[in-house]
Amino acid sequence: MPFELPDLPYSYGSLEPHFDAKTMEIHHTKHHAGYTAKLNAALDNTDLKGQSIEEILKNLNLDNKPLRNNAGGYYNHNLFWQILRPPTGSENVPSGDLLNEINKKFGSFDSFKNTFSNTAATVFGSGWAWLCSSNKGELCICSSPNQDNPLMPGVGCNCTPILGLDVWEHAYYLNYQNRRPDYISAFFNLINWDTVAKRRESLLED
Repeated sequence: MPFELPDLPYSYGSLEPHFDAKTMEIHHTKHHAGYTAKLNAALDNTDLKGQSIEEILKNLNLDNKPLRNNAGGYYNHNLFWQILRPPTGSENVPSGDLLNEINKKFGSFDSFKNTFSNTAATVFGSGWAWLCSSNKGELCICSSPNQDNPLMPGVGCNCTPILGLDVWEHAYYLNYQNRRPDYISAFFNLINWDTVAKRRESLLED
């Protein structure tokens, strides 16, 4: 079966005022839809059909630019939508084992937030910032250019993404123009930390 554009678990306007409805609609129905269609085209007449997107990425030939760009764009946006949720109006911080690991690795949640924000702000041009986890639950922060991600061979952290932030201009320019730091700050109001924690837990070895 070809890959399909996923429905969002919230309406386009439900992330306002942090992410505006028009940007969300364009981002999902134009950009993500485009990566989805081009991914299916890149897989046509190959022996990769039937593999999961994770399998495709982990065994990717990085010289295959159409597959690299579009498989990355498809996976990255799937993750991005999943780890967002409408604002609650209260302080948005993780809890439990995830918070304990953040404090252990980065010293405090504020220190983690500063490190992640700086990583996202200093991506040159277009790309992504990632919070990744090993299969032992150890965390790390990294970035990748364009639609690359850490599942690809030799790209970014040698771990699995559990949170990602799109810092392509199409993700924020209508509302934030060139103010990427403001967009990054807004992102922290929308993170679904329960989903991030579940992604980390799913990686832990028995």
